[in-house]
Amino acid sequence: MKRYLMALTLLIGAVSCEWIGNTPSFGDDFITYDIKKGNHEVERNLNTPFTASSMRFQAVFDSSCVYQTTVPENQNDINKLYGFSDCSSQHQNNSARFGWNWREGALRIYAYIYVNGVRQERELGTAELNEIASFRIDIRENTYVFTYKGIETAMPRHCSGGVGIAYKLLPYFGGDEVAPQDIRIKIRNL
Repeated sequence: MKRYLMALTLLIGAVSCEWIGNTPSFGDDFITYDIKKGNHEVERNLNTPFTASSMRFQAVFDSSCVYQTTVPENQNDINKLYGFSDCSSQHQNNSARFGWNWREGALRIYAYIYVNGVRQERELGTAELNEIASFRIDIRENTYVFTYKGIETAMPRHCSGGVGIAYKLLPYFGGDEVAPQDIRIKIRNL
């Protein structure tokens, strides 16, 4: 019985905090996601189920997100911030997420989708370092609606209805290159 209660407590804590493999941010309710130098993904990037028709969150980028790629044209590659797979398929077939990169002295934010295996992106604006930025993705039948800085941007969607069997997509560095330094992003689900 004691082992059962301990296992249940650990499971509830892991599910409710959503920080398995990442560092909880004590003192606030943000989760800190670390991408270590030389990697693309956060440690223990688990396929956490996603079932909602919208995703709302806030993020904070710090100075670790200012970087220079080895190959100059890779500076244009879009890193992934947060989102979800869709249409009961893998994320490189159908998904919606926000992306970002550091280019021309600014942290740029993008809508980043896959629709039936075809990638599309659209720049939405810039974010300030060390400031809270708010993000929202809504599913509206055959459309994703990305909201950033109060502006809605519609992007196409392959299927209609719910997401089906889907999972959250956590921060990812790249493109072609791995993280040139430790990258740190804080995210709070709303």
